[in-house]
Amino acid sequence: MGAEIKVGLVQINNSFSNQNYLPLSVGMLQAYAQRYLKRPENYQFLLPVFSRIPPAQAVDCLRDADIVFFSTYVWNIRISLEIARRLKLRNPETVIVFGGPQVPDRDEMFLTTHPFIDIAAHGEGEQTGVFILENLHARNWASIPSISFLDDRGVRVRNPSGARAKDLSLFPSPYLEGVFEPLMEANQSGQWIALWETNRGCPFSCTFCDWGSAIASKVYPFEIERLLKEMEWFAQHRIEFIFCCDANFGILSRDIDIATFAANMKKQTGYPKAMSVQATKNATERAYIAQKILSDAGLNKGIDIALQSVDPATLKSIKRDNISTETYQELQRRFSKDNIETYTDLILGLPNETYDSFANAVSAIVENGQHNRIQFNNLSILPNAEMGDPEYQKRYGLLTIETRTINIHGELSESENDIYETQMLVVGSDAMPKPDWVRARTFGWLAALLHFDKVLQIPFILMHDLCGLSYRELIEVFSEGDLDEYPVLSSLRSVLRMKAKDIQDGGPEYCLSTEWLPIWWPADEYVLIQLCFENKLGLFYEEAEQVLQKRIEAGGKALPEKLLHEALELNRQSLKLPFQTEDQYVDTSFNIWEYYRAAIRGGQIPFEPKAVRYHIDRTSKSWGSWDDWCRDVVWYGNKKGAYLYGSEPVEAQLSGHF
Repeated sequence: MGAEIKVGLVQINNSFSNQNYLPLSVGMLQAYAQRYLKRPENYQFLLPVFSRIPPAQAVDCLRDADIVFFSTYVWNIRISLEIARRLKLRNPETVIVFGGPQVPDRDEMFLTTHPFIDIAAHGEGEQTGVFILENLHARNWASIPSISFLDDRGVRVRNPSGARAKDLSLFPSPYLEGVFEPLMEANQSGQWIALWETNRGCPFSCTFCDWGSAIASKVYPFEIERLLKEMEWFAQHRIEFIFCCDANFGILSRDIDIATFAANMKKQTGYPKAMSVQATKNATERAYIAQKILSDAGLNKGIDIALQSVDPATLKSIKRDNISTETYQELQRRFSKDNIETYTDLILGLPNETYDSFANAVSAIVENGQHNRIQFNNLSILPNAEMGDPEYQKRYGLLTIETRTINIHGELSESENDIYETQMLVVGSDAMPKPDWVRARTFGWLAALLHFDKVLQIPFILMHDLCGLSYRELIEVFSEGDLDEYPVLSSLRSVLRMKAKDIQDGGPEYCLSTEWLPIWWPADEYVLIQLCFENKLGLFYEEAEQVLQKRIEAGGKALPEKLLHEALELNRQSLKLPFQTEDQYVDTSFNIWEYYRAAIRGGQIPFEPKAVRYHIDRTSKSWGSWDDWCRDVVWYGNKKGAYLYGSEPVEAQLSGHF
């Protein structure tokens, strides 16, 4: 064949805390090519570019490559394009291939807009990569399936898609084939995170997602023997965290065996320490069992209940009406009773979702037992998802804005040399006009702050149970009510409303703090830190007591005397804060803490008038700086909801029933 061909690989992932993802996509491509190329000895694969280094440095790493494959997604497309552009300027003969979910299939201008790209690959890339390498000398792409390119006239040619691979045993494992050993040897200072596939495919066709469009609907599994050997490889190489790339872990019966093997491996070796999975959409008994196995082994840090919406019209418009929301809710109840932490996903801005349906969904989810976390995600449009079709967007009146992509809790220096990623956010629709989007976004942040950050969770649960107030009504006291007389509450709401409007104008999703850590904070966490840092927490609780008391009276309800005040005081004193040097004692006239703890675990005990003194343990764990508290409590406590100190009654005297 002649001179050895040097192959460059680029799969840039975000790094954090000196941890980097092993580049699975390009690793799969390399492993497949080394097995199936006619003369693999004529190809040298360079070490992949795997992290967000400056483009000039990446170009220098790839300077000798004859061909470079880029695996792209939302988190790396712009920097990948810039590296490719500079590569082509440096050596016009270098063949540039772009693949991955971010390569648009319906956008016919992608190649003409980026003329430095020679080939755009669509769908699975392993077989396509071999075809391209075999035709590199001739540079004749006409017979290669699943690609597009510009012909000699500059006209886009889209070759027919090839058949999807059904027998995944044909795909060698880059882990077991030693593909990553040179990369790990060359980068010994950090820790590695493993990306892991146990199957490919997704039987669902959610319009906001490109998972099904990328690899088609039917699920095909990798061999179980291969997967168990890969798990052993992770343990041998001390891989602490595994991110499972499956769309629906738990959809196959053997997923219970995989979870069991991972749990046993951790018990025997200490590795992996954690494994993140995306649970199957239609929750089944085996999904529950698999998740519980991982939880009991300490492998997951919260189970994702991915509802996205509960509104029937919305679910139909996004093609999730074949996914049972009731089974999700049943999972939530079961995990709560098992004391297993979960969090629920909702997407703001979906087609047909109104402010009312969104607020009602939040209320219903909390009433069903989700007291740990609702994760409110802003709707982002992906190019290869059905929602990426302009006609779809027009049908539902989706209003979009391009905004910089910021990682939640991301560091300020994460985008070097002004190469940053962007996303298309939906900030309004026919069903949710822009003012209603601001209302819904503010409602979500206040739900997070007041209930899930646990600032008012204790009185909220009591008022819901004893006064019959819905959680929507309780949150709207602060998001929609008249707060002119309450400077702390009105200022807090104004900050959140202004932030929502800023996002609509193209501003970042998160709040930048140069003082606290410094990182990008979700708005609810930002205002919580601000309340505490500015020593306004006491005023906040005083004002909250007044507006909540007015809401109770407006509804013609009544609570026992002192109950609201005592619940607020217990909540306030239980909130984890820095610089605490002494334990605290709170006297109440009711069994507030016991009732509250039973409620968040999905149970119920009688609410009883009794004199109780609660001991709040503030000293077994303390924080001597704002940074330590911000990191350990506000940030790391996000998914776990670990915002309150432990409490236990030290004195109690039963005095009747309420």
